[in-house]
Amino acid sequence: MALDLRNTLVVGISATALFDMSASDKIFRETYAEDPNTAIEAYRDYMLKHEDEPLKPGTGYYLIKALLALNKYQDADDRSPLVEVVVMSRNSPDTGLQVLNTIRHDKLNITRSAFTAGESVADYLDAFDVDLFLTTNIDDAQRVIDSTQCAAAVLKNPPINAPKIPEGQVRIAFDGDAVLFSDESELVYKTQGMAAFHAQEDEKQDIPMQDGPYANLLRKLSKLQDRLPIRVEYSPIRIAIVTARNSPSEMRVIKTLREWGVYVDEAFFLGGVSKDKVLKAFNPHIFFDDQDVHLEAAANIVPSGKVPYLSSSEMAVKQPKPEKKV
Repeated sequence: MALDLRNTLVVGISATALFDMSASDKIFRETYAEDPNTAIEAYRDYMLKHEDEPLKPGTGYYLIKALLALNKYQDADDRSPLVEVVVMSRNSPDTGLQVLNTIRHDKLNITRSAFTAGESVADYLDAFDVDLFLTTNIDDAQRVIDSTQCAAAVLKNPPINAPKIPEGQVRIAFDGDAVLFSDESELVYKTQGMAAFHAQEDEKQDIPMQDGPYANLLRKLSKLQDRLPIRVEYSPIRIAIVTARNSPSEMRVIKTLREWGVYVDEAFFLGGVSKDKVLKAFNPHIFFDDQDVHLEAAANIVPSGKVPYLSSSEMAVKQPKPEKKV
């Protein structure tokens, strides 16, 4: 009988997002610059030589470890795990042994993997029922976002001195517009200015916003909370929205979440104030945002991932106005 994953959170993560593979990547790039014809061979030789050496954690490592730990709450009679993780790599199976050996060394309960020998892993997300795809490859993330198949993010380099997160929790922070919600409202701000944005959002506060690329992921996290034997207010899954919105546009956010039937622990309506101090206090395993202006500061403090715009979206080519979103 096939495993039923409809109520399981399935995360696909590239090997380079899970582990620090900068050393092997450097070998490939330097060799390619000198002689493209020998780059793959040099990379393969390096991977075979070092395959028994455990890799260091990458940007997504501690999120994955914390998510997998939630499976301890699984009901003994329930065949469907709470969380499944799939490692998806452009390595060949032969050069992927260092990844698999590190998973075993670190005792990560990851049993599924895909090695595609240079081909995009994006084509296999549906086959693995992935809800969230974390990668360091911009092209792969863009393909996934454009397919509207699942949430996807390009992970930034890990912060050097990230604060320690309490054991037993999973903490995730989301931006709002163009991440959880569609980019429709954000586009009004970019094209018509702050006054038009606030006027529209206040007028439409009782009209739920359309789904953004992470809306279904938030719903899946809500289902996961429901499966835990703990009241949602005390759940080990803690979710925050950290957005540049403020009054009078915050009402539409809260009412949209209510309409979706999802529970969010914390919401911060910052009105243009930098997000990095709030994120340092909330201390998430990961923060998702669509704008580099926020991510550049955040990524120095907490693990962060950029959510690409749809290629067809006007936001993909719009330049931000100098006016702050307050």
